[in-house]
Amino acid sequence: MAILETKNIHGGYGGMNILNGVNMSVDANEIGVIIGPNGAGKSTSLKAIFGLLNVTEGSIELNGVDITNAEPHVLVSHGMSFVPQEKNVFVSMTVEENLEMGAYLRKGNFRNTLESVYHYFPDLKDKRNQPAGELSGGQRQMVAMGRALMIEPKVLLLDEPTAGLSPLYMNEIFDRVEAINKEGVGILMVEQNAKQALRIAHKGFVLAAGRNSFTDTGENLLNDPEVAKSFLGGH
Repeated sequence: MAILETKNIHGGYGGMNILNGVNMSVDANEIGVIIGPNGAGKSTSLKAIFGLLNVTEGSIELNGVDITNAEPHVLVSHGMSFVPQEKNVFVSMTVEENLEMGAYLRKGNFRNTLESVYHYFPDLKDKRNQPAGELSGGQRQMVAMGRALMIEPKVLLLDEPTAGLSPLYMNEIFDRVEAINKEGVGILMVEQNAKQALRIAHKGFVLAAGRNSFTDTGENLLNDPEVAKSFLGGH
């Protein structure tokens, strides 16, 4: 059974639909990647899943339970984390304070989880007492992802995690995504670096005009001439 599944979801802003029937599913051991042109509904899909956008038709399930239009804090308590593309760190707080904020729903000691985050992102341990606002873009993204891991999520949603990053940090983020997934966290992410993202994807969802154009394994989408021509910038 899929840990996360959207079934024909529709939704948008101000009475205007952006999503016109999006179908996706991700298992606990899978990385799902959403690609497509600007305005296709990629980030909107993540916001709909995380309760930041009203779904007017269709349904969303987490572990087989209907979570359509559930509030974000409810979803967090059920093991879902979301890392938005922008404004995803508290710039005046230290790295460690940012991470501790991610554990606000946790009861008891979360030191082991903190050490686990530092294991994924060694740079953060070295800079744990430094304000997040002083970090590079890649390091800030690591803080945002690390904070999302503090609730020990079952599902992690990532919106453009490599946007604006250098190739070095981009590759490092993709490496960390794979490492986190191997620990049993299902991942669904939106990416503009489509080729690189599909290389690590178990499933790929190509959206256009708010609906699925192609759905297949990452490898098959990379090798599909029509996908390459229309969405990957080449043959």
